[in-house]
Amino acid sequence: MEKIINNNIEVEKAILVAAILNDSDKESIEELKELAKTAGAEVVGEVIQQRHVIDKAFYIGRGKIEEVKHYIDATNANLVICNDELSGIQLKNIEDALGVKVIDRTNLILDIFAKRARSKEGMLQVELAQLKYRLPRLIGIGTELSRLGGGIGTRGPGETKLETDRRHIRNRIKAIEKQLDEIKKHRNLLRERRRKNEIPIVAIVGYTNAGKSSLINALTDANVYVEDKLFATLDPTSRRLTLPSGRNVIITDTVGFIRKLPHDLVEAFKSTLEEAKYADILLHVIDITSKDMEEKIKVVQNVLYDLGAAEKPILNVYNKIDLLDFVPQNDDKHIYISAKEKIGLDVLLKAIDDLVFTDVEIIEFNIPYKNISEYNYLKENAKIIEEKYGEKGIYVKAEVRPSIKYKLKGFIL
Repeated sequence: MEKIINNNIEVEKAILVAAILNDSDKESIEELKELAKTAGAEVVGEVIQQRHVIDKAFYIGRGKIEEVKHYIDATNANLVICNDELSGIQLKNIEDALGVKVIDRTNLILDIFAKRARSKEGMLQVELAQLKYRLPRLIGIGTELSRLGGGIGTRGPGETKLETDRRHIRNRIKAIEKQLDEIKKHRNLLRERRRKNEIPIVAIVGYTNAGKSSLINALTDANVYVEDKLFATLDPTSRRLTLPSGRNVIITDTVGFIRKLPHDLVEAFKSTLEEAKYADILLHVIDITSKDMEEKIKVVQNVLYDLGAAEKPILNVYNKIDLLDFVPQNDDKHIYISAKEKIGLDVLLKAIDDLVFTDVEIIEFNIPYKNISEYNYLKENAKIIEEKYGEKGIYVKAEVRPSIKYKLKGFIL
């Protein structure tokens, strides 16, 4: 793929265009502004139209298209961003009418993901989603690319210029899918190894910018990249975490969710998002200061349902309480914290401990000295209540999960 080299990158001036069909669309316009800012654009205007249905040819009415044109002339805007996913025909019609580059919400999100991806897997996943998005839309984006070259909506991971030839795109999709399949096999092996070690997995999920990376940092000192922008981190992080009982879990991050999350992106990132599916419990991190908190909670719940992870035991973790005047009381399923100020983390850790190890029982073992590896395994994966060193081995009284009890059944007294 061709590398884009541009030492005089100008900030693109964007006009946001939105067709409002319901109340949640109003909230998504504010989010579109944040997405545009995260992608590096300067928002210089917005045109909003209340509609019953989306216009099949122009997304909004043709009269509103003229209004957008006036905005472009008045502000020297060179980019129009539409708040929904558009067809190739819609993109071409709007661009022909306005004479500037037009992208939709999906393309904008994919562009941000392309900027954020760091790992080989993340970059391949993003490129795959971008190419699958572009393939049926070449009629709408081909002219724009040839005329305008680069900028938001045209960049692949690592600032590479995205392919525009249909045959090349299909070949590249096949090649990426093959590479991702190999990476997925490796991920499954790692996951299976963790399961054999009996270390429970805690997956952090949540809306983008809710504070998931800040929480991992606060709990484990993982030094995960944190920034007050949408999709600041993209590649998942896994760390070992010791709970108050002395038992260990693996805590793993997932990519943030968002309204109208592109289908191709969900598909491309499925192997990463499946960390939630295979976890023992989920921590749903929620920004308690968000004006549309309930709507964002529903978005996360819907994605979890699509992944087959909705029935997992879940702790709702309300973050950013340092910005509140009043903090509600904790209960079994709702914990209030500030990851930034490290407030309430002790309560959260105990809640994780209690939820992960609900089915533990107290068992007595006698482990011969020749079986020191089994003793070390027990120490790492159970809460030790008492231990004594005798002539024939080590007496251990411990709280254990059923799987550990089964694995060490030969040593039970």
